[in-house]
Amino acid sequence: MRNNSFYLRSSCVYLVLISLLIWNGVPLVLAQDYSCEIPSKTHIWISPLNPTTEEPVKIMAVSTYDEIAELILTDDQGRRVVLQSRHRGGPPWSLISTPKELDEGHYQVTANRNGESIACHQFTIGSAVTQPASEKWNLATEAFYAAWIEELFGAPHEENLSFNSLEPVLRNQERNFLHNYLGNNEDKDLPLTPDCADLPYTLRAYFAWKMRLPFAYRACGRGSSKAPPQCEKATIMAEFTRNTSTQGSFKKFSRLLADVVHSGSLRTDFEDESTDWYPIAFKRETLWPGTIYADPYGHVLVLVEWIPQTKDQPGTLLVVDAQPDNSIARKRVWEGTLLYDQIENAGPGFKSFRPLIRTTAEKWRTLTNEELTVQSEFLPFSLEQSQLSRDNFYAELTKLINPHGLNPTQAYETTLDALVEQLETRVNSVENGEAYFRKNPRGIIPMPDRTAIFQTVGPWEDYSTPSRDMRLLIAINVLQSLTDKIIRYPELFVLSGKSPEQAKIEIERHHNKRIHERSVFYTRSDGSRWELSLAEILARKPAYEIAYNPNDCAEIRWGAQPDTEEYSTCRRRAPAQQQTKMEQYRTWFRETQRPAY
Repeated sequence: MRNNSFYLRSSCVYLVLISLLIWNGVPLVLAQDYSCEIPSKTHIWISPLNPTTEEPVKIMAVSTYDEIAELILTDDQGRRVVLQSRHRGGPPWSLISTPKELDEGHYQVTANRNGESIACHQFTIGSAVTQPASEKWNLATEAFYAAWIEELFGAPHEENLSFNSLEPVLRNQERNFLHNYLGNNEDKDLPLTPDCADLPYTLRAYFAWKMRLPFAYRACGRGSSKAPPQCEKATIMAEFTRNTSTQGSFKKFSRLLADVVHSGSLRTDFEDESTDWYPIAFKRETLWPGTIYADPYGHVLVLVEWIPQTKDQPGTLLVVDAQPDNSIARKRVWEGTLLYDQIENAGPGFKSFRPLIRTTAEKWRTLTNEELTVQSEFLPFSLEQSQLSRDNFYAELTKLINPHGLNPTQAYETTLDALVEQLETRVNSVENGEAYFRKNPRGIIPMPDRTAIFQTVGPWEDYSTPSRDMRLLIAINVLQSLTDKIIRYPELFVLSGKSPEQAKIEIERHHNKRIHERSVFYTRSDGSRWELSLAEILARKPAYEIAYNPNDCAEIRWGAQPDTEEYSTCRRRAPAQQQTKMEQYRTWFRETQRPAY
């Protein structure tokens, strides 16, 4: 009886306490805080950092363990609503929601899976209290970075997604979860136009700035014909962590960063640990959005989304890259866009940004390869990719993208689509050169010597296409050699009882039909559009070995021959000296083997 009285008195005291809390403005959801203390592999992020009623509040839940079923929002009156959300990933998996017109007050958002709460976060709209900064780089912030990248470049996978620079991407409030995150209108007129190697650094630095995390980078050499690039001691940018970094200071830092980093920064040796990037395991579980792929010749891709294979749809791995003219495009991964080779002067492959840990209150250091091998706070260091031959690398990549295999026709159509996508990107690149000459009709762009045609500065870098054209020639080779791949790697295909030889014959027939049905359009010098079938493009393959010079008219760059109607509108030709150079360098393109620096 005494025990019952004790429980009754305790309950009354508890109810009085709750009533006092509510009476004094403390929200009920904060008084009952047990669910927000659950240790979890799921974390919830709110944007902006200090929400107000003046702009929408965005919510992102990110899990490194499994999918998240739903997000539930509870206000300080105890009213609950299941939020409409977008599912992305994984791993990592994310759920993104933008609730409509939230009033001032206290809120709690809960992530659920299988009917159980797996994460919780509380926030207040209209409070002047500054939220705490992110504590450190760890698996949670790495997963958030991956989910942010995936959302930033998210779109239906069949959509041709491209931008003239990174600026319109980051200024897009719907795409950029961190838009105006600091509440200072800091994204307005923010000038960010990274090129190829700058893009992953710029994205990472932008995220670190918004999340008030440290950032490290190194000055690196470009290597030699016999050795990969080597880097100096890391420069660690800690200003972001002090809550004082303005748009002006970030602009200054981003310009400095662009002046220091280059393609050599990402092609460092696999085992070198004085680097900004380290190789990770060649597995779907570790190839997160935000991971970069550094090819052996200097091009860089940023992974943005995996589209899983289904019964009716092939799988797809999507990446973005930046071009010398600062344009950014999303494209699918295949042998034509992702180049791999084991060469002695580069460490190519999938890599993650080398993380930082705090050593004292004001100091950080980068992790060593050994530390990244044994600890669980980050994606582990791995030499797996360095042990693969070129053919085995592509075979493993094919298995990751389509683990259940494809029938040969599906494989052909996927490859065909990717090639056409690459050609359409080249249309834009050639047109950018034409736009330059419309503004500078009497100008001639100087052509560098030898390997400098691939790596230089100024208008040649902006408007020539030697690297892109070499990748185009490789892409053409991949399509034309698909039937040979069926013979060499039959285990990658679903042959349904057919022999590899039978499948090869069927795909050869299919190929001869489809190349007359697919085409691209380019703009000639007089502004008229000209259609090229894929069959014509394949027949012009030798012309693309010397079609990268912007001083040549668009007709020449698309392989038009003199004394044809197509060629008749051409009004510009590269100087004879430059034509001689291109003939001298032609072997590189014919053999699709970029020379060492």
